[in-house]
Amino acid sequence: MDDTALLAEQRAYYRAGAAEYDRQYATYEALRELLTVVDELPIAGEVLELACGTGRWTPGLAARARSVTAVDASAEVLALARARTTSPSVEFLQADLFTWRPPRRYDTVFFAFWLSHVPPARLPAFWNTVAAALAPGGRAVFVDDGPAAAAYEDVLPDQPTPAALRRLDDGSQYRIVKVFHDARSLTDDLTALGWSVQVRTLDGNIVGVAEPPRVDDRAAGRGDTGE
Repeated sequence: MDDTALLAEQRAYYRAGAAEYDRQYATYEALRELLTVVDELPIAGEVLELACGTGRWTPGLAARARSVTAVDASAEVLALARARTTSPSVEFLQADLFTWRPPRRYDTVFFAFWLSHVPPARLPAFWNTVAAALAPGGRAVFVDDGPAAAAYEDVLPDQPTPAALRRLDDGSQYRIVKVFHDARSLTDDLTALGWSVQVRTLDGNIVGVAEPPRVDDRAAGRGDTGE
């Protein structure tokens, strides 16, 4: 199923709305408090942050890590992230996460509020990329919206890929991918792909820690579906 146009619209939304993105952290105290969850998660060593956005999570990662490589597709949000993050151990890269492949391996791969923007058909390939980015013994750590967040979105019905409509201050409208994962089904899906995973619910959000399939499982093709 071709979701190329939807993903292009999603990228356009985050580029156009970069200056408005942080407003939600000023509005919702629960979201600001969620930032502190980094302190209790197994984040260490060389860290790869996917879809870093405006860098709200990056300083917390840098405080726990030896280094952070933070990647996003939007130059506009990366400019804000660079201004927010002063740590010399952080490197920012601009890349499309659906085509980019990490050039090396990391101890931790972290992503906040990104998994819900990955089309379901692309999830196996996405998790394969994450697995390939992890060093032996490494873990994927993620935070995202849970099902309750659907009440605050303009969910578009009957779409081939789950989507919502977002509006910016100038009145422009954009479709984005929006998948509301629940802890149980996400655990089942990742287990089926060979991952060892723990997903919990925290104030309506999901927080997960996952270890990839063993190398011999991946070599045998377990969970390998390509793009």
